[in-house]
Amino acid sequence: MFRANSADDLLSMAELLDLSGLEFMTGILNGTLPAPPIGATLGYKLHAVDDGRVVFRGTPEFSATNPMGTVHGGWYGTLLDSAMACAIQTKVPKGSVYTTLEYKINIIRPIPLGTDVDCEGLIDHVGRSTGVAHGEIRGVADGKLYATGSTTCIVMKMT
Repeated sequence: MFRANSADDLLSMAELLDLSGLEFMTGILNGTLPAPPIGATLGYKLHAVDDGRVVFRGTPEFSATNPMGTVHGGWYGTLLDSAMACAIQTKVPKGSVYTTLEYKINIIRPIPLGTDVDCEGLIDHVGRSTGVAHGEIRGVADGKLYATGSTTCIVMKMT
């Protein structure tokens, strides 16, 4: 899989605008386009892409803990933001970009360190200027629900 090691490895805005969001996400999944560096930093990667749906798989390790030794809420939030926003991205047309306007998470229970989880993002609506999605973090082995979230993104036509 292609991994971005510097800003020079990322796509230019012109290259990005020449792809639909689904083409872009599929390229990351199949390794022909660079994966975002945040995934390597926080221990998660793109696992599945469909039209309106994205799954990231990750494993929180000690580096993602808070002072109490449990998984930091920011890890849950970043994973959910990635999945929910990228689900919206699968519906963004060529010539447009998106960004998160707001998101909310609910942590249901702590994820034990070293536990593989899937974070699924699903769209609720994507229109010309906004997208809304929801997501869940579940254990890969047992399907246990660890957190839920929702997001609103802005979609902007650039060309």
